[in-house]
Amino acid sequence: MGKKQPDSCGLGPALEVIGGKWKALLLWQIHKAPARFGELKRLVPDISEKMLIQQLREMEADGIVHRQVFAEAPPRVEYSITDFGIELDNALIPLAIWGMQHAGRTDRQWPGKADAPAPHAL
Repeated sequence: MGKKQPDSCGLGPALEVIGGKWKALLLWQIHKAPARFGELKRLVPDISEKMLIQQLREMEADGIVHRQVFAEAPPRVEYSITDFGIELDNALIPLAIWGMQHAGRTDRQWPGKADAPAPHAL
């Protein structure tokens, strides 16, 4: 038998797609409703514009969000969740529940703590 890889439990690939500070929060917002860049910036105010651009590009490349450009003047761009993204977002629900149950056990602040997402598929 070969040596087990550290990500053999499945967390490695999952964290590769959703890892980082912002992607789960952005995915949550986009799952609620398709959103434009400016809307996402307002909904997640602590994220820098550069980081928002980077995170959305990575999420699009990973297939969890869809970027649609409307042929208007000026062009309008809207981000929506894909079926693959919905599947990932639903997989994060138990983690969100755990986080809400244990939020008081840490003094760490996280972005969007004031309007923490309520699980949407309980």
